[in-house]
Amino acid sequence: MTANDLGPLQAWLGRQESCEALITPQMLEAYRATLAPHLWDDQGFAPPGLHWCLAPSPAAAGMAELGEDGHPRRGGFLPPVPLPRRMWAGGEVETLAPLPIGEPILRVSSIDDIRFKEGRSGKLCFVTVRHELSCAGTLAIRERQDIVYRGPASGGNVPVGGEPREGERQCWVETPSTLLLRYSALTFNAHRIHYDLPYATAVEGYAGLVVHGPLQASLLFNLAASHAGRVPLRFAYRGQVPLIAGRPFRAAVSWQHKGDSLQAWTQDADGNLNMEASAAC
Repeated sequence: MTANDLGPLQAWLGRQESCEALITPQMLEAYRATLAPHLWDDQGFAPPGLHWCLAPSPAAAGMAELGEDGHPRRGGFLPPVPLPRRMWAGGEVETLAPLPIGEPILRVSSIDDIRFKEGRSGKLCFVTVRHELSCAGTLAIRERQDIVYRGPASGGNVPVGGEPREGERQCWVETPSTLLLRYSALTFNAHRIHYDLPYATAVEGYAGLVVHGPLQASLLFNLAASHAGRVPLRFAYRGQVPLIAGRPFRAAVSWQHKGDSLQAWTQDADGNLNMEASAAC
C-alpha cells in the first residue's frame, strides 16, 4: 500500500450524513444499568458518553450489508479502505451544552481526513470523522472520531506489561462477556471481536475478547466529571494497547493542573496502559 492508494478514496472527503434520534428514558436506564456505579449524575441530562449510544454512524446496515468482521461493508459513508481490520482509535469530544432526555437530537457527520502511514504493526490508514450534535437548533457536542484500519494479524507485538499507575480517583472494573454484549447492544456495534471468541483470536489475532474503546472512554469521561465536579469542556482520548476482557482493569484520573486539566487512563492487570485521556475543565 502506498500513498497512491489514497487516490480512489479522495471522493469520500467531505461526504456527509445526518440522522435524528432521541435519548429515551429506556436508553438512559440501560446505559446506567450497564456502567453503574461509574457514571456522573448530570441532574436529568445525558451522562457523558451516552451520545455514542444514539443511532449508529454510519447508519444502521441490514444483515446482508455486514462484512465478515460484523461492520457494515465499506464504500457507503465510510471509504472502502483496502485493509481488513478496523478499530476506533480515539477522538475528542467538546461539550457545549448538555443533551436532554426525550428531545430530538440532530447529528451531522462528515469525513474530514483520510491518511496512510507505516506503523510498528505495519500499514495503517486513519479516517477522521467529524460529528456535530444539536438540539432545538443549539449545538451541544462537537466531536472528532479517529478510526484506524490495519493489515492482517501478524501475531507479533505482544504487550509486555508495566508498573501500576495510581490515580487520585480510581476504580476497578470487571469485564465479563455480558458487559461487552450489553455495550455492543447499546451502541448497535456488531464487530465480532467483542463477542465472538474464535473470531477475535483466530482471525484478528487478539488474546481474547476485546473491550470496546468507547466503553473505556465513557468510563474515563464520567470519572473525570466526577473528579472535577462538572462535565469537562473538552475530553480527548486515544487507545494504546487493546484491553482484553476476562480480568478487571483500572480506570483512574488525576489533576494535571488543579481545577483546570485532568489526565485519565485505563490499565490492565498486567500494567499495560490501554487508553490515555486528557480533560479540560
